[in-house]
Amino acid sequence: MDLGEDVSSMFGKRSKTSSNSTVNRSRTKGMEEAPTSFNQKKCIAWFRQYNTSNNTDTIGPEGVEAFCRDLNVEPENIALLVLSWKMGAKQMGFFTLQEWLLGLTDLQCDSLAKLQGKLNYLHSLLLDSSHFKSIYRYAFDFSRDKDQRSLDVETAKAMLGLLLGRQWSLLNSFFQFLDQSRYRVLNKDQWCNVLEFSRAVDIDLKNYDVDGAWPVMLDEFVEWLKVTRGESNIQ
Repeated sequence: MDLGEDVSSMFGKRSKTSSNSTVNRSRTKGMEEAPTSFNQKKCIAWFRQYNTSNNTDTIGPEGVEAFCRDLNVEPENIALLVLSWKMGAKQMGFFTLQEWLLGLTDLQCDSLAKLQGKLNYLHSLLLDSSHFKSIYRYAFDFSRDKDQRSLDVETAKAMLGLLLGRQWSLLNSFFQFLDQSRYRVLNKDQWCNVLEFSRAVDIDLKNYDVDGAWPVMLDEFVEWLKVTRGESNIQ
C-alpha cells in the first residue's frame, strides 16, 4: 500500500479538469513580498483565488490542490495537516472562509510568502508532546467520513503512517496485524490508545501490562505479534 498516495487522495487528488480557468488564473500577487502587518482583506482576497465552487465561502479539493502547488507542499505533507488543525478545518479537502481566517490570522499570514515562512514553525509544533497529541486526536475527526462515527481501516493506516511513521518502530507490524484481523474500522478510543501504546510500550513488549486498560484490539495485537515472533510465553 502506498500510504503517501492514499493520504494525497484524501486531501483531494488533482482533477483532470484542473485547467479550469478559475483555479489557474494568476496568483502572482500572493507570491509577492508582503508587508509585515496582517491584512484581513488581503487574506480574504487570497482565499478567493482558490474558490472554484458555487459556494463562495468554501475552497474545495481542486482549490486545495492548487493551494498546495502554489505553496510548494505535497498534499500528504504533514504540514498541511498541522495547518488544517490550526484552522480547525472540519473536513479533509475543504477550507471554509471562517476556518481560513481563523488559522491564518493566528499565524499572521495573508500571503503565500508569509505562509511559506511559517512551514518550519508548523513542523516544529509536532515536536511538542501536547501539541502532537492534540493534532493526532484532531486527525481522527478530520479524516473520517462525516456520516460515520469510526475511521475505516485504510484511511486510519494512511493517517497513522503520516503521524507515527517516523517514530513508532512497531507501526508496520501493526499494519500487518490489521490486514489479517477482523477489524475494518477503528473507533476513536482505539485510535487514541494507539498513540498511548506507541509511547508507553517498548518494542520487545516486556513492559506491556496484560491487565492494563488497553482496548481488546491492542491486546490482540500483542498476542499476534508474540506468535509472529515465535514466542511461546503468551499470557
